[in-house]
Amino acid sequence: MTNAGTNGQTKPSKERGLVLVYTGDGKGKTTAAMGLALRATGRGQKVLVIQFIKSPQRSYGEQIALEKLGVEIVQTGIGFTWLKTPEEHRASLKEAWAFAKSRILNGQENLIILDEINNALAIDRFPIDDVLPLAEVLEVIRTRPQGMHLLLTGRGAHPDIVAEADLVTEMQPVKHYYDEGVPAVMGIEM
Repeated sequence: MTNAGTNGQTKPSKERGLVLVYTGDGKGKTTAAMGLALRATGRGQKVLVIQFIKSPQRSYGEQIALEKLGVEIVQTGIGFTWLKTPEEHRASLKEAWAFAKSRILNGQENLIILDEINNALAIDRFPIDDVLPLAEVLEVIRTRPQGMHLLLTGRGAHPDIVAEADLVTEMQPVKHYYDEGVPAVMGIEM
């Protein structure tokens, strides 16, 4: 049964599954996503978190906590480092997208969080459209299994991703202790 809205697009519904976007320059996008993972897990839903930028070479508080709860969290990136080459980043993104696409289309999860995919899609220092094609990401969003919720996080959400979403939250910085020289705090940022 199609639930068409006034603009011809399908209306949001829990039966169809929702597309959520957390974006903006403020802190808290991943943290909010992990809260959603926690809530969904508490309600007996199967959750998968795929982190597109974070590297498995480091450990993060959200990874440690969610794994204790039985949530699968997969870090597919090579980190926010300028020491890696564009070729290394491209290879990592290609592998990450192949993994994410496969898991989405497999349909085994109720909620899949694509953490920092917006950052990845916004890379402009080197070409990425052949390894992480925006058109393909949009097609997978549109053709995902019935009832699956997707959450895409990260700065610079592409306007086409925003248009496809049922909910978009933009986090804006107001004040941050980084500006006063305080580095990342264990348990707050990592």
